[in-house]
Amino acid sequence: MGSSRSTRDGERISILYSFPHALGAAGIGWTAWNQVNELVRAGHVVHLVAASVARPVDGLASVTTSLEVAGRRIPHRVIGRDRALAWHDHVASRAIARRRPEVVHVWPLAATRTIAAAEARGIRSYREVPNTHTANAYEVVAAESARLGIAPRAGSSHAADPVRLATEQREWATATALLVPSDAVATTFLDRGFDESRLRRHRYGCTPPGPIERRDVDGAPLTAVFLGRVEPRKGLHFALDAWLASSASERGTFLVYGAVDEAYRAVLGERLAHPSVQLRGVTTEPLAELVGADVLLLPSIEEGSALVTYEAQAAGCVPLVSTAAGALLEHDVHGLVHDTGDVAALTAHLDLLATSPATLGRLRRAALEHGPELTWAAAAASLVAAYTAQPALAVNGRVRADAP
Repeated sequence: MGSSRSTRDGERISILYSFPHALGAAGIGWTAWNQVNELVRAGHVVHLVAASVARPVDGLASVTTSLEVAGRRIPHRVIGRDRALAWHDHVASRAIARRRPEVVHVWPLAATRTIAAAEARGIRSYREVPNTHTANAYEVVAAESARLGIAPRAGSSHAADPVRLATEQREWATATALLVPSDAVATTFLDRGFDESRLRRHRYGCTPPGPIERRDVDGAPLTAVFLGRVEPRKGLHFALDAWLASSASERGTFLVYGAVDEAYRAVLGERLAHPSVQLRGVTTEPLAELVGADVLLLPSIEEGSALVTYEAQAAGCVPLVSTAAGALLEHDVHGLVHDTGDVAALTAHLDLLATSPATLGRLRRAALEHGPELTWAAAAASLVAAYTAQPALAVNGRVRADAP
């Protein structure tokens, strides 16, 4: 194997990390970059196979790119998404024979050959599961979109695609285990009959670039923020309904950041025109927006484990989230959690924090104190535990609170 030392004594391990997109780009590219970077910083031997590298990682054992020519990235659309993903899978599968790692970490839709190559050599493979079971995601988003009178955005990753689902099902069936980042994700697989022994819990994270400096004023009007794509899946309609029904909207401000699906904008209608609501577009400084806000509103109907919930806690912005958001927090300690779609509960949470500076301050302090436990270094430690340890699931098939 690439590492001459055992993984069982907490020593470094050799990992082939396959990511079929631009490592370090926004979205999942940022998640993957942080995982790879912190694995390297922890002393593990990481062989990266990525479509391209938007942000380099120092200290990698090797780097292979599947969609770069002379240092220039080839967009997936140039050769077609499916062909690009299949080519990446081919490149990663061949790299296994050269690198002979102890562990292979793969991402969706570009892993079938890579998993098979690992299995043929007796190497464990772990499939990242950044969202709930794909069939669940399709069903939930389609149902909510239909309730709102619109169709899921064409081409989105949550619009029903039977070919994609079949590919994912092959990957899930053949990987050694699935890496699930939240209770919300694990539950959707358990509900569909997956053996609990094949689900491994880990987490995502947030590492602020420097000290967090807030300028809060007790008793000031509440500032709420939404950060994410403005689409039904993120539940902004629930957030707006709760905000406008709460006393917070009388003096406070609700800032909405994110790209807008136009059909959904029409559904939101006059709610976006309320004088307390400001549609700000996409921000390049999400952490700064969170530092300037009191609460994060994220009443999602489907998520994996939203990065913004980690960022909010690190910033001292109290998360008000649904159970579907996949947030790593304790209710009424680091934030407030409501059942998915429960507008009345979210309204009550807003009313509480708008009228009780003491409660807001208590939750804010606890969120800030929780931040150091939510770093990407901590996430990498949970990832290594997932590679090497037994799954942290209860006998009844539900995730334990002490899962790494």
